[in-house]
Amino acid sequence: MDAGVSFKHAALPPEMAGWRLDRALAVAIPTLSRERLKTLISAGAVTVGEKIVRDPATKVTGGSAAIVAVPDPKPAHNVAQDIPLVIAFEDEHLIVVDKPAGLVVHPACGNLDGTLVNALLHHCRGSLSGIGGVERPGIVHRIDKDTSGLMVAAKTDRAHAGLAAQFADHSIDRRYKAIVSGRPRPAEGRIEGNLGRSPSNRKKMAIVGPGQGKHAVTHYTTLTPLDHAALVECRLETGRTHQVRVHMSSIGHSLLGDASYGSVSREHRKLLEQLNFRRQALHAARLGFIHPVTSQALSFESNMPADMQELFSHLLV
Repeated sequence: MDAGVSFKHAALPPEMAGWRLDRALAVAIPTLSRERLKTLISAGAVTVGEKIVRDPATKVTGGSAAIVAVPDPKPAHNVAQDIPLVIAFEDEHLIVVDKPAGLVVHPACGNLDGTLVNALLHHCRGSLSGIGGVERPGIVHRIDKDTSGLMVAAKTDRAHAGLAAQFADHSIDRRYKAIVSGRPRPAEGRIEGNLGRSPSNRKKMAIVGPGQGKHAVTHYTTLTPLDHAALVECRLETGRTHQVRVHMSSIGHSLLGDASYGSVSREHRKLLEQLNFRRQALHAARLGFIHPVTSQALSFESNMPADMQELFSHLLV
């Protein structure tokens, strides 16, 4: 094995014939994200058969095999910062935190510190999985900056790999509470629509046509009818960027406070201003998974934070 590089072997069975290479490898190697695999393929780090392939869109021939050369993760260079955390669960393998709205998950352009990663590095004393790379140690999944609620992070590579596999096969129980405009009819239902970058605004997501984007399914249930609004629970069958926000908006019930995907009535706008509520009304309320090391079934619930509780109370009829 080359110094600084590890090799991952992937069987690409006949049923994957015709798939894009990046998609097939993401299924065969769930510990690597599709975006990470695209980067590795473009860098010439993927061999299929005896040939180096550099185009992520290359169609797979069924029954082939691939080797991915993955640079070993570098030690995280992020600064540990003493940022308070609400911890729902923790052991030597993983940690479940209740993230407040306004906290960015990992450093990126515009948010180089003061993130959940910085807080985790301090709390866990640097003991976080390296699979996420230099910028995202321990991070298995994300929720938006202005969404509150439950997230799990991995302390070890073994835990990271096991959690990533569960996210990949959609076996994680993820349920959000959202306050939406209007009252959905029917009161519960299933929303299906591929999500991809909006062609008109690359910073936003949108429902795209067949064969584009990523498959996405949301199940919603009305919990409480409100004043020209409703508290709904959204269960994610898949977990895509901005999934709840885009899907609920697509059926005419955008989240209150959502500046990107929302359209709000004059009355609701006045209430949001009165309460100084300046985020999408979305909370990751339930998270359930199988512990990747102990095999114990774990499930956690989080109450809506004070700002959403206040908004909910003012909308009760």
